[in-house]
Amino acid sequence: MVNITSIKTSSNGIWQGDSPLDYAFPLLILQTILVVVLTRFIAFLLKPLRQPKVIAEILGGILLGPSAFGRNKQYFNNVFPTWSIPILESVASIGLLFFLFLVGLELDLSSIRRTGRHAIAIAAAGISLPFLSAIGVASILRSSISATHKVGFGQFVVFMGVALSITAFPVLARILAELKLLTTRVGETAMAAAAFNDVVAWILLALAVALAGSGTHESPLVSLWVLLSGVAFVLFMMVVVRPLMSRVARRCSPEHDTIHEPYICLVLVGVMASGFVTDFIGIHSIFGAFIFGLTIPKGEFADRLMERIEDFVSGLLLPLYFASSGLKTDVAKIRGAEAWGLLALVISTACAGKVIGTFVVAMMCRIPARESITLGVLMNTKGLVELIVLNIGKEKKVLNDEVFAIMVLMALFTTFITTPTVMAIYKPARSNSAQTHRRLQSSSPTSDNTKDELRILACLHGPGNVPSLINLIESARSTNKLGRVKLYIMHLMELSERSSSIAMFQRARQNGFPSFVVGRRIGRTSNLGNDLRDRVAVSFQAYGQLARVSVRPTTAVSPLSNMHVDICHVAEDKRVTMIILPFHKQWRKGGESGDDLEEENVGHAWRGVNQRVMKEAPCSVGLLVDRGYGSGFQSQTPGSTQRVCFLFFGGPDDREALELASRMAEHPAVKVNVVRFVRKEELERNDIQLRPAPNKCREKSYSFSTATMNRDPQKEKELDEETISEFQKKWEDGTIDYKQKTSSNIIEQVLTIGRSGEHDLIVVGKGRFPSTMVAELAERQAEHAELGPIGDALASSNRRIVSSVLVIQQHDIAHVDDVPVSKNENNSSEV
Repeated sequence: MVNITSIKTSSNGIWQGDSPLDYAFPLLILQTILVVVLTRFIAFLLKPLRQPKVIAEILGGILLGPSAFGRNKQYFNNVFPTWSIPILESVASIGLLFFLFLVGLELDLSSIRRTGRHAIAIAAAGISLPFLSAIGVASILRSSISATHKVGFGQFVVFMGVALSITAFPVLARILAELKLLTTRVGETAMAAAAFNDVVAWILLALAVALAGSGTHESPLVSLWVLLSGVAFVLFMMVVVRPLMSRVARRCSPEHDTIHEPYICLVLVGVMASGFVTDFIGIHSIFGAFIFGLTIPKGEFADRLMERIEDFVSGLLLPLYFASSGLKTDVAKIRGAEAWGLLALVISTACAGKVIGTFVVAMMCRIPARESITLGVLMNTKGLVELIVLNIGKEKKVLNDEVFAIMVLMALFTTFITTPTVMAIYKPARSNSAQTHRRLQSSSPTSDNTKDELRILACLHGPGNVPSLINLIESARSTNKLGRVKLYIMHLMELSERSSSIAMFQRARQNGFPSFVVGRRIGRTSNLGNDLRDRVAVSFQAYGQLARVSVRPTTAVSPLSNMHVDICHVAEDKRVTMIILPFHKQWRKGGESGDDLEEENVGHAWRGVNQRVMKEAPCSVGLLVDRGYGSGFQSQTPGSTQRVCFLFFGGPDDREALELASRMAEHPAVKVNVVRFVRKEELERNDIQLRPAPNKCREKSYSFSTATMNRDPQKEKELDEETISEFQKKWEDGTIDYKQKTSSNIIEQVLTIGRSGEHDLIVVGKGRFPSTMVAELAERQAEHAELGPIGDALASSNRRIVSSVLVIQQHDIAHVDDVPVSKNENNSSEV
């Protein structure tokens, strides 16, 4: 036994004979490192199985406890000695307190009020049937496990009922996002039902704690006083504190770039004070933190609070709570066939109650059988709230070691099977739209009524991309009445494990495969959450009304690893002609003079999104390198002119760019220049041939099409000549300035054009099926290989280029596969 009063905080160091493991603070540091590293490693291993992070954290805690590593008594007594557990649990409880505050911030009560009757009925069935099933399970457990009979039957039943009936709202949201189901009927119904379930679960938990607390008192009035005090606390928070927090939120409006420190301190103190009051009443302190989170209005203030708190809490403190739970979980306590049979009984009862209850009510609501069973599986998702219930039950001595281990394994199993089961039984159908309007330069005329309609999907990372995209769309907008433009705007947001991602989804409601708001004003009815504050949506709505362009906004909230799936799906579903992507780097004017270009980089992961879209897109793609393209151009201002230069070398991508030039030339405020590069006659006879070099690094080498073409290079040249001839004939009135340059050093001439400042935008083809001139550049060292040789040269950050650049890639199924190449000196095969 260790006298806790003799434990010191810090040691004098190993050189003075002190072992850090005998002192509270260095031991806590070591425990924290072990927990975080192990849970992150397990999360990495489970990532291919698409499991939520909570699974890794539960497993990590169990592994560190007596079930696995703790079997080594020397390790367990040194790293997790008995005297250190209260310290670890105290720190973990602080993390839990603030995590429940974040859960309250996530949960939007107004969304529950808007929930349809079907979702409420499904949630009610998913709670009531498992709760009733818990009566039978509790009876069997009490008769089979000796220590449980010491606990009051009512307390035991309530804790078991809450544990079996819970649905983990945050975990479910991330599973649905990962499976792209959030905007399907199944996903929306499950989210609404889970939100309702969450609120009911907390009420039931408060009831369970109140009953458990009365177990040590003879008078049953104690529970009544606890419940009445809890109701009074909730009323006080909603009637008095909530208006005060609304005033604080208004003072921290979006117009302010920062939140003043006193307001942050006020919130942090409020969380701790609320927790203290509910603990003083006799309800667990986490209930107070949760209610305080509900009092803060959803919006900019709540978002910034999450950003300030969540990383430290969810990344460092919360895993300690799972570790402390794992230290209490000893799988070895489940001994013999009877004990494992009880585990199977609990798991089957939990699954059957949720799935059957949800399935029956969903069928009564006329939801198809396959969707109904999927809803049942999704509503069976457990998570942190389950562990909180179990830990409180163990703390109140309602659950003994064996029952606690059984219930933890049940929560782990039911959550683990959710994703693979849903993937097996429910695969939402995708539309198979007709293969039309896939590129600007259509190979054959179409017969439908959208023949002359240009459909564009413009993607952006934030408000900083808005001016350049509006400028580009306006430049491409034909003034011909038949040349209509339909613009789909997709605001790309990363879905992470952070709480703010789920809050962002609740406001956006456009996750999974994004849906579009049709025929209504954005400021009133779109699902962009806090609509009037969404500058992206408002900006494009204003542009659409001024330019008479049909605008459909949406928000895609996805992990960056599969963000391209959202983009390509929408492009296919809406029969988009071209996708416009923002380059992962952007340059803005700044510096002391105000004329220097300062680079902003959104991250290498976004570059990967662009690369995957360009590889898998069902239509043509434009990648926009912005150097202030949106500044100062207003189509409504008389005399304002946009100067756009098209560089033509030959090949399908360049011919697609020339088609865009023809469209832009129709706009009265756009001045189009076309520069065609040709080789000198003595060089023209020496065709450059390329051979595949798949071993080359794709990040540092340009890739070209591996397709076996039915036409030879000579045929490509003929198509180039034919396209140029038709283009010149169409614009022989001099509207377009057409020049032809002969050069043996095209890179230097291209850079000269980019540095001149004579053009606001330079448009080039990527060159996947290259002309002879572009093929000569195949072995140049690439900085941004996805742009092709010419686009890469113009997008380089150290070339002093001042013009923005648009790189065009024409959609062609034959060109989908590409590899790095080398020049073939033997002229044996051509790529």
